[in-house]
Amino acid sequence: MTKKLLIVSLFSLSISAIATAQSDRWQQHIKYNIDVKMDVVTNRFTGIEKLEYTNNSPDTLKRLFLHLYWNAFQPNSSMDVRSRELGKTIIGKNRRGEDQYDWDDRVKDRISKLSDAEIGYQRVKSLKINGVAQELVEHETILEVKLSKAILPKTKTLIDVAFEAQVPLQVRRSGRDNAEGVRYSMSQWYPKMSEYDYQGWNANPYIAREFYGVWGDYDVTIHIDKNYMVAATGVLQNANTIGYGFEAAGVKVPAPTTSTLTWNFKGENIHDFVWAADPQFKHISKKMRPNLTLNVFYKAGDLATDSAWNNVLWAAEKALPFMEKKFGKYPYPQYSFIQGGDGGMEYAMATLIKGPSLGTVFHEWMHSWYQHILGTNESLFAWMDEGFTSFAESEVSYYYYSNWASQSPYLSAGAKAGVARIIERTKSQLPLVQAPSYQGYFALAKSPYEEPMSTHADHYNTNYAYSYDAYSKGATFLAQLGYIVGDSVRDKILLAYYNEWKFKHPNANDFIRVAEKVSGIQLQWYKEYWINSIKTIDYAVGNLDPVDGKTQITLKRIGKMPMPIDVVLTFKDGSQELHYIPSSLMYGEKPAENAIPRTVHTEWKWTHPEYSFTTTRSIKDLKSIEIDPTQRLADVNTINNKLVIPE
Repeated sequence: MTKKLLIVSLFSLSISAIATAQSDRWQQHIKYNIDVKMDVVTNRFTGIEKLEYTNNSPDTLKRLFLHLYWNAFQPNSSMDVRSRELGKTIIGKNRRGEDQYDWDDRVKDRISKLSDAEIGYQRVKSLKINGVAQELVEHETILEVKLSKAILPKTKTLIDVAFEAQVPLQVRRSGRDNAEGVRYSMSQWYPKMSEYDYQGWNANPYIAREFYGVWGDYDVTIHIDKNYMVAATGVLQNANTIGYGFEAAGVKVPAPTTSTLTWNFKGENIHDFVWAADPQFKHISKKMRPNLTLNVFYKAGDLATDSAWNNVLWAAEKALPFMEKKFGKYPYPQYSFIQGGDGGMEYAMATLIKGPSLGTVFHEWMHSWYQHILGTNESLFAWMDEGFTSFAESEVSYYYYSNWASQSPYLSAGAKAGVARIIERTKSQLPLVQAPSYQGYFALAKSPYEEPMSTHADHYNTNYAYSYDAYSKGATFLAQLGYIVGDSVRDKILLAYYNEWKFKHPNANDFIRVAEKVSGIQLQWYKEYWINSIKTIDYAVGNLDPVDGKTQITLKRIGKMPMPIDVVLTFKDGSQELHYIPSSLMYGEKPAENAIPRTVHTEWKWTHPEYSFTTTRSIKDLKSIEIDPTQRLADVNTINNKLVIPE
């Protein structure tokens, strides 16, 4: 074992204080100063980046790597070929009985059909360090910089980059002229430094999935046609000269004297920057507190369009207190919901969303916690972002629809009737808010396509497996953790995780260690089985045997994944007993969760396929025996979970 490096730093809770090191893990840091000139006729722009890169690592860096994401949007690129190859896989039949292919429907073969005027590209014309040009090697979406002079540990380096780009026709996340007619959705638009962390360089080519970046400060200047409104990450610095709803109350905005406007945004302690622009954008906002404003930007339309987007802002206002209480305080000065992109995609202080669906709104906003504040490496731990976010989305949606949706002043009578149906449908599901995630996981587990969740996000054999693993199985991980340690304890774990690991890029073991410390239960086994294998859970009620007027009940473990077990005995007189059997791998037990009398039995050894326990009641008194009545156990075959005793 190498000697542990301990770098001690004080991290301010203020967003303006940037942590260059953490108690348990060092972090690189970067300052971006970007100036771009956008030509809305040619859909091209030129830019200059001035970077201050701080190497807080203990390593001497002989190379740098930058992302050039838009080079993926060219025929025969890795993204194009990978999409077309996955599209050859048949993963089942649709409702019409036709073969269903493993396409990402947003991409399919669209990249292969782009013309020269429709492709995207990013070209670094020069990169200099201290005025010295560096050797550059382009690997499609990754730019390798071979340094003429190594960057030493604990030093800062000034980097000057000149680049040009063409905005691609919108295919995936970024681009121009999306399905709703938004002119520019500008994500992954600048040469972006790859993250160097405790695992080395994360120079992942842009194939399909998510992103990982260096926390830092952004100062971005955008020169664009004066008729375009710009929505972006960060806080607009020159609001009173720009207008468009950004200006302070009572300020008279001067008329532009040139054909362009210059927009300047700043954001601190973030690892990405997005912007969008359209001549028909409408801007509405709500000041939540002195240091937080919520914004919505959408293409102006009819009354129904205005109402739907106003409802986004209203719902966000109502949901935020619950989100912060449950998952941690939102630390940035603004958040913007911006119409654009190809569905929903999260960025620092903003999201691009096609339409005003509240499910997408809550999902993308919750990404601020799991992708932009905690900043997990999604290539390696996609489930820690998408899964945790999906879990949170369900919790927030349930809260909103149960408490606020019917009161929205922006819903018509018909829409409110639809809300009532949503609430009723939720109540008719399993007694679990997370039921859709479980159903998605069960579909995956029963298919031939499941792969361990430890699979690199770009290297899944199918889009199908990635999607259900990252979203459904990832969300089920948290819901089922509530079964193992108790829901209230799980909720404390999530807050402790946020407070301990915000702005530190946590991995799977970091989360498990927090969960163990809060719960007092050993949980490494849960990570190993659920994340690193595809073993499934299947428990069954076995034999009932009379023993001296009592009843011995045998349970069977059919699946290969061991779990603690809750068993509820219901008697003919209406009384119930809860029998709790911890797993031998836990070295602890969860607290009682309800008022049903509970008996805690000796642990079930994970090596043993059967377990027997005894109730003092006679077989003739029994009405039913049920494993996991709360249905939080992700048991792939629940038919054998309940035994009803014949009269």
